[in-house]
Amino acid sequence: MFPENRPRRLRQTETIRKMVKETHVLVDDLIYPLFIKEGRSIKEPISSMPDQFRYSPDMLPKVVKEIASLKIPAVLLFGIPKKKDKFGTEAHKKDGVVQQAIKMIKDTTPDLLVITDVCMCEYTDHGHCGVLDEDGNVSNDDTLEVLAKIALSHAKAGSDIIAPSDMMDGRVGIIRDALDDSGFENIPIMSYAIKYASAFYGPFRDAAGSKPAFGNRKSYQMDPANVREALREATLDMEEGADILMVKPAMPYLDVVRVIADEFDLPLCAYQVSGEYSMIKAAAGRGWLDEDTVIMESITGIKRAGADMIITYFAPKLAKMLK
Repeated sequence: MFPENRPRRLRQTETIRKMVKETHVLVDDLIYPLFIKEGRSIKEPISSMPDQFRYSPDMLPKVVKEIASLKIPAVLLFGIPKKKDKFGTEAHKKDGVVQQAIKMIKDTTPDLLVITDVCMCEYTDHGHCGVLDEDGNVSNDDTLEVLAKIALSHAKAGSDIIAPSDMMDGRVGIIRDALDDSGFENIPIMSYAIKYASAFYGPFRDAAGSKPAFGNRKSYQMDPANVREALREATLDMEEGADILMVKPAMPYLDVVRVIADEFDLPLCAYQVSGEYSMIKAAAGRGWLDEDTVIMESITGIKRAGADMIITYFAPKLAKMLK
Protein backbone atom coordinates (compact mmCIF):
# COMPACT_ATOMS: atom_id res chain seq x y z
CA MET A 1 0.00 0.00 0.00
CA PHE A 2 1.12 3.53 -0.73
CA PRO A 3 1.60 5.39 2.61
CA GLU A 4 -1.12 8.00 3.16
CA ASN A 5 1.11 10.99 3.87
CA ARG A 6 3.81 10.25 1.36
CA PRO A 7 4.07 12.98 -1.31
CA ARG A 8 3.53 11.79 -4.86
CA ARG A 9 4.84 13.26 -8.07
CA LEU A 10 2.40 13.74 -10.93
CA ARG A 11 2.41 10.83 -13.36
CA GLN A 12 2.64 12.59 -16.71
CA THR A 13 1.35 11.48 -20.04
CA GLU A 14 2.40 13.65 -22.98
CA THR A 15 -0.89 15.58 -22.83
CA ILE A 16 -0.64 16.16 -19.08
CA ARG A 17 2.99 17.21 -19.47
CA LYS A 18 1.95 19.95 -21.88
CA MET A 19 -0.83 21.13 -19.60
CA VAL A 20 1.31 21.43 -16.45
CA LYS A 21 4.48 22.78 -18.07
CA GLU A 22 5.61 25.84 -16.14
CA THR A 23 7.95 27.45 -18.69
CA HIS A 24 7.10 27.93 -22.35
CA VAL A 25 9.51 28.96 -25.08
CA LEU A 26 7.75 30.87 -27.86
CA VAL A 27 8.93 32.02 -31.27
CA ASP A 28 7.95 35.53 -30.11
CA ASP A 29 10.78 35.32 -27.53
CA LEU A 30 13.54 35.00 -30.14
CA ILE A 31 15.97 37.48 -31.69
CA TYR A 32 18.34 36.34 -34.45
CA PRO A 33 21.80 37.95 -34.72
CA LEU A 34 23.22 38.65 -38.21
CA PHE A 35 26.76 39.57 -39.27
CA ILE A 36 26.73 42.12 -42.10
CA LYS A 37 29.93 42.46 -44.12
CA GLU A 38 30.56 45.39 -46.42
CA GLY A 39 30.69 44.40 -50.09
CA ARG A 40 28.48 42.57 -52.56
CA SER A 41 27.41 38.97 -53.19
CA ILE A 42 28.92 37.79 -49.92
CA LYS A 43 27.69 34.71 -48.07
CA GLU A 44 30.76 33.70 -46.12
CA PRO A 45 30.81 30.74 -43.69
CA ILE A 46 32.08 31.45 -40.18
CA SER A 47 34.53 28.67 -39.36
CA SER A 48 34.10 28.87 -35.58
CA MET A 49 30.29 29.06 -35.80
CA PRO A 50 28.96 26.20 -37.99
CA ASP A 51 25.87 27.09 -40.08
CA GLN A 52 26.36 30.84 -39.49
CA PHE A 53 27.45 33.29 -42.19
CA ARG A 54 28.61 36.82 -42.90
CA TYR A 55 26.26 38.44 -45.41
CA SER A 56 26.65 41.54 -47.54
CA PRO A 57 23.62 43.85 -47.48
CA ASP A 58 22.49 42.84 -50.99
CA MET A 59 22.21 39.20 -49.85
CA LEU A 60 19.83 40.00 -47.00
CA PRO A 61 16.43 39.96 -48.77
CA LYS A 62 16.38 36.17 -49.09
CA VAL A 63 17.65 35.73 -45.52
CA VAL A 64 15.16 38.05 -43.85
CA LYS A 65 12.23 36.73 -45.88
CA GLU A 66 12.93 33.30 -44.42
CA ILE A 67 13.28 34.74 -40.91
CA ALA A 68 9.97 36.58 -41.28
CA SER A 69 8.27 33.45 -42.64
CA LEU A 70 9.30 31.63 -39.46
CA LYS A 71 7.56 34.38 -37.42
CA ILE A 72 10.80 35.37 -35.66
CA PRO A 73 10.01 38.96 -34.65
CA ALA A 74 13.45 40.59 -34.67
CA VAL A 75 17.04 40.53 -35.89
CA LEU A 76 20.14 42.06 -34.30
CA LEU A 77 22.73 43.51 -36.68
CA PHE A 78 26.52 43.60 -36.32
CA GLY A 79 28.55 45.42 -38.98
CA ILE A 80 31.91 44.47 -40.48
CA PRO A 81 33.36 47.37 -42.53
CA LYS A 82 36.09 47.23 -45.16
CA LYS A 83 38.05 50.05 -43.53
CA LYS A 84 38.89 50.50 -39.88
CA ASP A 85 40.58 53.39 -38.09
CA LYS A 86 41.37 54.39 -34.54
CA PHE A 87 38.14 56.41 -34.23
CA GLY A 88 35.73 53.85 -35.72
CA THR A 89 34.62 56.42 -38.30
CA GLU A 90 32.81 53.90 -40.53
CA ALA A 91 30.36 53.11 -37.73
CA HIS A 92 28.37 56.33 -38.10
CA LYS A 93 28.59 56.91 -41.86
CA LYS A 94 25.27 57.56 -43.58
CA ASP A 95 25.99 54.76 -46.08
CA GLY A 96 27.82 52.46 -43.66
CA VAL A 97 27.37 48.71 -43.82
CA VAL A 98 24.75 48.52 -41.04
CA GLN A 99 22.93 51.57 -42.36
CA GLN A 100 22.71 49.88 -45.78
CA ALA A 101 21.49 46.67 -44.17
CA ILE A 102 18.75 48.42 -42.20
CA LYS A 103 17.33 49.97 -45.36
CA MET A 104 17.57 46.69 -47.26
CA ILE A 105 15.69 44.81 -44.51
CA LYS A 106 13.02 47.47 -44.14
CA ASP A 107 12.43 47.53 -47.89
CA THR A 108 12.08 43.72 -47.93
CA THR A 109 10.34 42.87 -44.64
CA PRO A 110 9.02 46.12 -43.12
CA ASP A 111 7.38 44.35 -40.16
CA LEU A 112 10.58 42.60 -39.05
CA LEU A 113 12.05 44.51 -36.12
CA VAL A 114 15.62 45.66 -36.67
CA ILE A 115 17.78 45.99 -33.56
CA THR A 116 21.21 47.53 -34.12
CA ASP A 117 24.25 46.95 -31.97
CA VAL A 118 25.99 50.21 -31.07
CA CYS A 119 29.68 49.70 -30.34
CA MET A 120 33.04 50.53 -31.89
CA CYS A 121 35.00 47.28 -31.59
CA GLU A 122 34.15 46.04 -35.11
CA TYR A 123 35.13 49.43 -36.56
CA THR A 124 38.38 50.33 -34.77
CA ASP A 125 41.79 49.14 -35.96
CA HIS A 126 42.73 48.39 -32.34
CA GLY A 127 39.60 46.32 -31.64
CA HIS A 128 38.58 48.15 -28.47
CA CYS A 129 35.09 49.46 -27.81
CA GLY A 130 35.99 53.14 -27.67
CA VAL A 131 38.39 55.97 -28.36
CA LEU A 132 41.87 55.50 -26.87
CA ASP A 133 43.75 58.11 -24.87
CA GLU A 134 47.49 58.81 -25.16
CA ASP A 135 48.30 55.90 -22.85
CA GLY A 136 46.30 53.40 -24.90
CA ASN A 137 43.39 53.19 -22.48
CA VAL A 138 39.77 53.56 -23.54
CA SER A 139 38.60 57.09 -22.80
CA ASN A 140 35.04 56.79 -21.51
CA ASP A 141 33.97 60.40 -22.05
CA ASP A 142 35.55 60.79 -25.50
CA THR A 143 33.76 57.61 -26.59
CA LEU A 144 30.28 58.81 -25.60
CA GLU A 145 30.05 61.39 -28.36
CA VAL A 146 30.92 58.79 -31.00
CA LEU A 147 28.37 56.32 -29.63
CA ALA A 148 25.66 58.97 -29.84
CA LYS A 149 26.59 59.59 -33.49
CA ILE A 150 26.38 55.85 -34.26
CA ALA A 151 23.00 55.51 -32.57
CA LEU A 152 21.63 58.53 -34.39
CA SER A 153 22.85 57.26 -37.77
CA HIS A 154 21.10 53.94 -37.13
CA ALA A 155 17.87 55.69 -36.17
CA LYS A 156 17.97 57.81 -39.33
CA ALA A 157 18.49 54.67 -41.42
CA GLY A 158 15.37 53.07 -39.89
CA SER A 159 16.49 51.03 -36.88
CA ASP A 160 13.62 50.06 -34.57
CA ILE A 161 15.66 49.49 -31.39
CA ILE A 162 19.10 50.82 -30.45
CA ALA A 163 21.28 48.39 -28.47
CA PRO A 164 24.49 49.90 -27.01
CA SER A 165 26.96 47.14 -26.06
CA ASP A 166 30.10 49.16 -25.32
CA MET A 167 29.73 49.30 -21.50
CA MET A 168 30.85 52.94 -21.25
CA ASP A 169 29.48 54.81 -18.22
CA GLY A 170 26.73 57.23 -19.18
CA ARG A 171 26.18 55.99 -22.71
CA VAL A 172 22.47 55.27 -22.32
CA GLY A 173 21.81 58.83 -21.18
CA ILE A 174 23.77 60.50 -23.97
CA ILE A 175 22.19 58.23 -26.61
CA ARG A 176 18.72 58.91 -25.21
CA ASP A 177 19.36 62.67 -25.39
CA ALA A 178 20.70 62.44 -28.95
CA LEU A 179 17.69 60.44 -30.12
CA ASP A 180 15.17 62.69 -28.37
CA ASP A 181 16.77 65.89 -29.64
CA SER A 182 16.53 64.59 -33.22
CA GLY A 183 12.88 63.52 -33.03
CA PHE A 184 13.46 59.83 -32.32
CA GLU A 185 12.00 59.85 -28.83
CA ASN A 186 9.90 56.76 -29.61
CA ILE A 187 12.87 54.53 -30.46
CA PRO A 188 13.60 52.24 -27.47
CA ILE A 189 17.06 51.52 -26.08
CA MET A 190 17.95 47.91 -25.31
CA SER A 191 20.94 48.31 -23.05
CA TYR A 192 23.65 45.68 -22.68
CA ALA A 193 23.43 46.69 -19.03
CA ILE A 194 25.23 43.63 -17.70
CA LYS A 195 27.97 42.52 -20.07
CA TYR A 196 30.65 40.36 -18.52
CA ALA A 197 34.28 40.19 -19.64
CA SER A 198 33.74 36.66 -20.86
CA ALA A 199 35.81 34.08 -22.72
CA PHE A 200 32.57 32.88 -24.33
CA TYR A 201 32.81 35.70 -26.92
CA GLY A 202 35.68 34.03 -28.79
CA PRO A 203 33.78 32.83 -31.89
CA PHE A 204 31.99 36.20 -32.18
CA ARG A 205 35.31 38.04 -32.29
CA ASP A 206 36.41 35.70 -35.04
CA ALA A 207 33.16 36.31 -36.93
CA ALA A 208 33.25 40.11 -36.55
CA GLY A 209 37.02 40.61 -36.70
CA SER A 210 36.85 42.44 -33.40
CA LYS A 211 39.55 40.81 -31.27
CA PRO A 212 41.53 43.50 -29.38
CA ALA A 213 44.94 44.13 -30.95
CA PHE A 214 46.39 44.44 -27.43
CA GLY A 215 45.23 44.02 -23.85
CA ASN A 216 41.67 43.04 -23.00
CA ARG A 217 38.31 44.60 -22.15
CA LYS A 218 38.30 43.92 -18.43
CA SER A 219 38.63 47.61 -17.58
CA TYR A 220 35.15 48.38 -18.95
CA GLN A 221 33.32 45.04 -19.03
CA MET A 222 32.17 43.34 -15.84
CA ASP A 223 34.06 40.92 -13.60
CA PRO A 224 32.44 37.45 -13.90
CA ALA A 225 32.59 37.14 -10.10
CA ASN A 226 30.23 40.08 -9.44
CA VAL A 227 26.47 40.12 -8.94
CA ARG A 228 25.93 43.25 -6.85
CA GLU A 229 27.74 45.21 -9.54
CA ALA A 230 25.14 43.94 -12.01
CA LEU A 231 22.41 45.51 -9.89
CA ARG A 232 24.26 48.83 -9.88
CA GLU A 233 24.82 48.76 -13.63
CA ALA A 234 21.18 47.94 -14.34
CA THR A 235 19.98 50.69 -12.00
CA LEU A 236 22.16 53.31 -13.67
CA ASP A 237 21.01 52.33 -17.16
CA MET A 238 17.37 52.34 -16.10
CA GLU A 239 17.74 55.80 -14.57
CA GLU A 240 19.37 57.07 -17.79
CA GLY A 241 16.43 55.91 -19.89
CA ALA A 242 16.97 52.27 -20.90
CA ASP A 243 13.74 50.58 -21.99
CA ILE A 244 15.05 46.99 -22.03
CA LEU A 245 17.90 45.46 -20.00
CA MET A 246 20.20 42.69 -21.14
CA VAL A 247 22.43 40.09 -19.50
CA LYS A 248 25.31 38.74 -21.61
CA PRO A 249 26.32 35.87 -21.74
CA ALA A 250 23.31 33.82 -20.65
CA MET A 251 24.32 30.30 -19.63
CA PRO A 252 27.08 31.04 -17.06
CA TYR A 253 25.01 33.91 -15.61
CA LEU A 254 21.52 32.45 -15.16
CA ASP A 255 21.68 33.45 -11.50
CA VAL A 256 22.22 37.05 -12.61
CA VAL A 257 19.29 36.80 -15.04
CA ARG A 258 17.12 35.67 -12.11
CA VAL A 259 18.31 38.49 -9.84
CA ILE A 260 17.71 41.18 -12.48
CA ALA A 261 14.29 39.72 -13.36
CA ASP A 262 13.29 39.85 -9.68
CA GLU A 263 14.62 43.35 -9.03
CA PHE A 264 13.51 45.30 -12.12
CA ASP A 265 10.21 45.78 -13.93
CA LEU A 266 11.80 46.49 -17.31
CA PRO A 267 11.71 43.78 -19.99
CA LEU A 268 14.78 41.56 -19.77
CA CYS A 269 16.80 40.08 -22.62
CA ALA A 270 19.50 37.41 -22.33
CA TYR A 271 22.10 36.70 -25.01
CA GLN A 272 23.03 33.08 -25.71
CA VAL A 273 26.41 34.07 -27.08
CA SER A 274 28.65 32.60 -29.76
CA GLY A 275 30.65 30.41 -27.37
CA GLU A 276 27.48 28.82 -26.04
CA TYR A 277 26.30 28.18 -29.60
CA SER A 278 29.61 26.77 -30.81
CA MET A 279 30.01 24.43 -27.83
CA ILE A 280 26.63 22.85 -28.51
CA LYS A 281 27.35 22.57 -32.23
CA ALA A 282 30.80 21.03 -31.62
CA ALA A 283 29.56 18.45 -29.11
CA ALA A 284 26.54 17.56 -31.23
CA GLY A 285 28.75 17.25 -34.30
CA ARG A 286 30.78 14.60 -32.51
CA GLY A 287 27.70 12.71 -31.40
CA TRP A 288 28.25 13.58 -27.74
CA LEU A 289 24.95 15.42 -27.36
CA ASP A 290 21.57 15.39 -29.07
CA GLU A 291 21.55 18.84 -30.68
CA ASP A 292 17.80 19.52 -30.79
CA THR A 293 17.21 18.37 -27.20
CA VAL A 294 20.12 20.40 -25.84
CA ILE A 295 19.08 23.52 -27.76
CA MET A 296 15.58 23.38 -26.30
CA GLU A 297 16.84 22.60 -22.81
CA SER A 298 19.32 25.48 -22.85
CA ILE A 299 16.77 27.99 -24.13
CA THR A 300 14.16 26.78 -21.64
CA GLY A 301 16.70 27.31 -18.85
CA ILE A 302 17.28 30.91 -19.95
CA LYS A 303 13.53 31.56 -20.12
CA ARG A 304 12.95 29.84 -16.76
CA ALA A 305 15.61 32.04 -15.16
CA GLY A 306 13.51 35.09 -16.04
CA ALA A 307 14.41 36.32 -19.54
CA ASP A 308 11.52 37.80 -21.53
CA MET A 309 13.44 37.61 -24.82
CA ILE A 310 16.47 35.64 -25.96
CA ILE A 311 19.11 36.48 -28.55
CA THR A 312 20.28 33.19 -30.03
CA TYR A 313 21.97 31.93 -33.18
CA PHE A 314 19.64 28.95 -32.94
CA ALA A 315 16.56 31.13 -33.58
CA PRO A 316 15.67 29.77 -37.07
CA LYS A 317 16.14 26.17 -35.98
CA LEU A 318 14.17 26.77 -32.79
CA ALA A 319 11.34 28.38 -34.74
CA LYS A 320 11.09 25.25 -36.90
CA MET A 321 11.24 23.00 -33.83
CA LEU A 322 8.50 24.98 -32.09
CA LYS A 323 6.19 24.53 -35.07
